[in-house]
Amino acid sequence: MRDFFINMLEKLINVLVVILLLGVLVAAGAMFMLPPQSGVPSALVAVGVLIGGLLYVTLIAGFMYLGLGIYQNTKRTADLLAQR
Repeated sequence: MRDFFINMLEKLINVLVVILLLGVLVAAGAMFMLPPQSGVPSALVAVGVLIGGLLYVTLIAGFMYLGLGIYQNTKRTADLLAQR
C-alpha cells in the first residue's frame, strides 16, 4: 500500500510540474500582450517572467524529485541490507 501512495505522489508531482510550466507560459504570454509600463517594453517583461518562472519551476520540481529520489535510494539500500 505504501508503494501505491509513493507512486501516486510521483505521478502527482509530474502533473504539477506540467501545470506549473503551462502557467509560466500563459503568464509570459499575458505579459507580452500588455502595453509598455514605465517605458519598459512588454516583450522584455515577458522574457523576465518566462526566465524567472522557469527557474522557479526547475527549483521546485528539483526539490520534489530529490525527496522522492532519497526515498527510493533509502528503500533500495534497506532491501539490499535485508537480503544479507
